[in-house]
Amino acid sequence: MTPAPFVIGVAGGTGSGKTTVASALLRRVGEDRISVLFHDAYYRDWADLPKDVLDRKNFDHPDSLETELLVRHVQTLREGMVVEAPIYDFKTHRRTARTRRVLPKRIVLVEGILIFAEPELRKLFDVKVFVDTDADVRLIRRIRRDIAERGRTFESVVEQYDATVRPMHLEFVEPSKRWADLIVPEGGENAAAMEFLFARLERLLAP
Repeated sequence: MTPAPFVIGVAGGTGSGKTTVASALLRRVGEDRISVLFHDAYYRDWADLPKDVLDRKNFDHPDSLETELLVRHVQTLREGMVVEAPIYDFKTHRRTARTRRVLPKRIVLVEGILIFAEPELRKLFDVKVFVDTDADVRLIRRIRRDIAERGRTFESVVEQYDATVRPMHLEFVEPSKRWADLIVPEGGENAAAMEFLFARLERLLAP
């Protein structure tokens, strides 16, 4: 009988280095053995709202994400079945008509800012990793990313950070750190913590 997948949650504030950790795991373990789901692909589709309203919407509150769908997708992968994950367009604040097919594999990795703040999602994780990075470093990374990848202006990024990102981080993200099994300061740059995580996964995958 095929064992159920091992589910890893990687959380942390915006710009903390979650993606760097996830990428390091994929390189070390192999993409053929890890299924990846991104919580921020599950933003609700606000197709009925005009863009000027969307630009002011609080996307950092847990209610902005369709976490119930992500929970179902993790459960489906654990049962050995394929899921069709949504694809979200951050420039228009809407889901696209396309989906991303995710196959069940030995390890399921779920990445997101708020994944440990959601009890139903949190209890699906076998290991919970929180990437902990200083706020000023995270802000600089977010500014660079949103300008380069999401068509934002410097002023709009800073305004959103002040209005919703920082308050929601303090209310939801930072407190969720208490649920972590492993806290990784500085993310993928922390070689000792990453080696510890690699060793755990390699033991798991050993024949």
